[in-house]
Amino acid sequence: MKEERIAFLDYVRAVACLMVMLVHASENFYGADSSGLAGNMSQLATEANRWWVAFWDGGVSRTAVPLFMMVSAYLLVPMRQGQTMTQFYARRAQRILPPFVLFLVLYCVLPLAWGGMTWEQSLADLKLLPFNFPSMAGHLWFMYPLISLYIIIPILSPWLERATRREEEIFVGLFAFTTLIPWLHRFVTPELWGECFWNGFTAFWYCSGYVGYLVLAHYVRVHLGWSRRKRLTVGATCFVLGAAFTVWSFWLKGVPGELIETPALEWSWEFCTPNVLLATFGLFVAFTAIQRPKAPAVVTSLGRLSYGMYLMHMFFLAPIAAYVVNGDVAYPLLPVWLAIPVIALATYVCSALTTKILSLLPGSKWLVGV
Repeated sequence: MKEERIAFLDYVRAVACLMVMLVHASENFYGADSSGLAGNMSQLATEANRWWVAFWDGGVSRTAVPLFMMVSAYLLVPMRQGQTMTQFYARRAQRILPPFVLFLVLYCVLPLAWGGMTWEQSLADLKLLPFNFPSMAGHLWFMYPLISLYIIIPILSPWLERATRREEEIFVGLFAFTTLIPWLHRFVTPELWGECFWNGFTAFWYCSGYVGYLVLAHYVRVHLGWSRRKRLTVGATCFVLGAAFTVWSFWLKGVPGELIETPALEWSWEFCTPNVLLATFGLFVAFTAIQRPKAPAVVTSLGRLSYGMYLMHMFFLAPIAAYVVNGDVAYPLLPVWLAIPVIALATYVCSALTTKILSLLPGSKWLVGV
């Protein structure tokens, strides 16, 4: 069956994919070690790094992950009439698992070719594969919550088919409330509403997490009857307000020269926090104002290639970033404000071209999902 193409969703995919690369390009300028990734500890070298990481990573790009979640939900919820749970699972598994598993293995072994990892690390990562992503592929964490959404869709679909607008608003409201949990954990108490060492599930557990974005996407698709002008106005306002708070939250904690635990620096960068929810809702709604029946060919192509681009982009981003940073995050080859987008754009182009070439091969859907 030919995949349904909705023009504005191809724009979302293409832009969100670039956002992911902006996030990972930014990590080179606040990680406390030389890996190019933000580990457990962070340190900002200069005020320029402080501001531009906050801007590019927090303000511009922090909505990338929930946007991808909403794209999937917008297309897949509710399930097609007559489709069974096993049919849904089989179709989703064929679409995402072969490329995912392939790249899990590649990130365990390919860096050996250029001395990017040791044999001991490679073997340790391979042993861990049944349980989690390898050490060189932190970005693949996203696949696990995405798979969890696919698992829950057949269970939620019957409810969404009959739910009223008001009922969905109640659930989305509960979800919005739960986005306070990361802040309550950090600033009030680490154990909340029933949490303790023998119970990790809060009173609002089943209304929280990415399932909220799933229901929100369905609500936007089915119940949000706003005009194009209102979608643009409200969407842009929500995005700017949410993104501004996200920028400020990082800038507040990121004092140059101080070594700080990354979770403390990124205290409001989790994807299920109020500010990221507000910005994601705003940007997604603004994208729905794109009413053309078909996106330009380049946008459609990038939308189709985005999964493969996401999977492979760290292979390109690491050497590109190393070249631009040139061993000095305070004074890279380009000013920080320009270095971050240049790294991201160069990675984007390399990933797109490589994915496009691979998509021309027989059986490319098993390699890059195209």
